[in-house]
Amino acid sequence: MNLGLGGKVALVTGGARDVGREISLTLAREGAAVAVNYLHSKQDADSLVAAITGRGGRAAAYQADVADYGAVSRMVERVVADLGRLDVVVNNAGHVEAKLFLETTPEEWRRQVDVDLYGVFNACHAAAPTLAAQKGGRIISIVGDSARVGQPRLGVSAGARGAVLSLTRTLAKEFGRLDITVNALALGWIETSHADQEWLAKNRERILAFYPIRRLGRPEDVAPFVAFLASDLAGWITGQTISVSGGYSTV
Repeated sequence: MNLGLGGKVALVTGGARDVGREISLTLAREGAAVAVNYLHSKQDADSLVAAITGRGGRAAAYQADVADYGAVSRMVERVVADLGRLDVVVNNAGHVEAKLFLETTPEEWRRQVDVDLYGVFNACHAAAPTLAAQKGGRIISIVGDSARVGQPRLGVSAGARGAVLSLTRTLAKEFGRLDITVNALALGWIETSHADQEWLAKNRERILAFYPIRRLGRPEDVAPFVAFLASDLAGWITGQTISVSGGYSTV
């Protein structure tokens, strides 16, 4: 692809591993400088930055808990100071604890809502003034397709991410006059390094029955859509939730 991202700067929350890593690599290949946010995965973030810079790209790693508004604000300031600007925000960080709702506790709800919902609030609120001052930008949020259709054992994260979709529609209307687009990608099951491989092996065929395309997703199924939405080619797309889910939902 040649999406014209040269000179752009993108912040990817939860960008060091799995889907976030592939998004970061793809944006870098398209010419963007990438700010890789992480919470605990310093080694992975540093390795990713080295991979990008080793190929001639620009990248830097930033530790911050997206659930902490102050930390996110300081991170945005550092990104602009280090990389010169900020054009694209990818809200990829997430926290999921898979349990039936009546087996969960309020303490378990808190962290999921803080990361999956307030993390998006924080990044959008902290970054939007910079995007507006630069007369345009892109906000792209990654959620699970369970936010649209529901899924047993994912009620808390699905509820939080469903609110992200409402926020996406609202911010698209508020920010459109500032030439900032706001969209979301709703993902099906993506195979990642931190999945419970033993459980997945036992239940794979049952899971695949819900997918018209009879395989689970891969990070590289997601990243090109993020790069497209980050580009000028997607300048008239806003307020949308695009399902990248192998047909898990057809909403």
